[in-house]
Amino acid sequence: MTKTISLLGSTGSIGRQTLEVVRELGLQVAALTASTQVDLMEQQIREFKPALAVMYDRGAAKVLRQRVSDLDVEVAEGPEGLLQAATLPQADTVVTAVVGSVGLEPTLAAIREKKRIALANKETLVCAGELVMAEADRYGAEIVPVDSEHSAIFQSLQGCRDAAEVRRVILTCSGGPFFGLRHDQLEGKTAADALKHPNWSMGAKITIDSATLMNKGLEVIEAMRLYRLPVEQVDVVIHRQSIVHSLVEYRDGAMIAQLGTPDMKLPIRYAFTWPHRAESPDRKLDLLTCGDLTFHAPDLEAFPCLRIARECGKQGGTSCAIMNGANEEAVFAFLRGDVGFNDIHRLVERALNEIEVKYTPCLEDILEADKAARAVVRRCVSVK
Repeated sequence: MTKTISLLGSTGSIGRQTLEVVRELGLQVAALTASTQVDLMEQQIREFKPALAVMYDRGAAKVLRQRVSDLDVEVAEGPEGLLQAATLPQADTVVTAVVGSVGLEPTLAAIREKKRIALANKETLVCAGELVMAEADRYGAEIVPVDSEHSAIFQSLQGCRDAAEVRRVILTCSGGPFFGLRHDQLEGKTAADALKHPNWSMGAKITIDSATLMNKGLEVIEAMRLYRLPVEQVDVVIHRQSIVHSLVEYRDGAMIAQLGTPDMKLPIRYAFTWPHRAESPDRKLDLLTCGDLTFHAPDLEAFPCLRIARECGKQGGTSCAIMNGANEEAVFAFLRGDVGFNDIHRLVERALNEIEVKYTPCLEDILEADKAARAVVRRCVSVK
């Protein structure tokens, strides 16, 4: 069980909820990291008293140093600061709650220090899943997923004695705010429209990914890597109520699912206490009042990002890193109002068509693919 954490991404949605669980469980905090939110970081430092605080933005780090000069805390900055937080000796668990591929190198560094990885940064496994899992096997590091869907699968596999017994895993998906719309009806949708998620309160990037279904595509690839499954054994169903968080179907036809309220503190808490469970003060699921549970097939014509992600998962190599990097840049452009909603998948496909895929890539190949994909999207956006 976790005793002391380093939390990468403490000011984001997952980071803030992680600190709620830290309070409940009475855990210690060795390090906190953030990007630019100095005010909230200062509050967190004063409450949780970490030995190390990191601001990815160097200007923000300078301001933070002045703000907490009365405290016994080291303030570091930039990507090197993230690596320092990920490898801090006093932390037994590293929570990777940063958004995007920036989480890849710190996660690998933490694995090599044999930390438990409470993984909330799906892009790490999307971009370099085979490399990450190989390093975890090599160093004996535990990877416990924090995503609600992958935590549900992780929990549903606890009684599985042989991986060959699994027929498939089934990821559930709310369908986002645009469920039921055709592709042509999505052309005029704005960031404000896409940020209205029906069930979850999340950061902007992941909320847009949920609207395009790219988030579910990333989770398909993540499941492939975590559970060593081919893409054909990872399915997706739309489940609007977000009560069934995911399922495992076994070869005898039995299905085991994890159900609960749509609350990220449940999988965060389990990542800390596994293989045990802790009492939760949060609202429990009431089967008598939660309503009907419905399931639908995803519409791959209206939401092609899910299809693209599945194709990249099957192709392997650096295709997943290209897709992820292009998607991140396209989503940021959409949030700025520079491109339309349907341009997101078009820009991802443009990058995949232009950049050569390398197979059995090393870390440098993966980082270069990510960089090249972002460059393609930026170029396309600049000439629109």
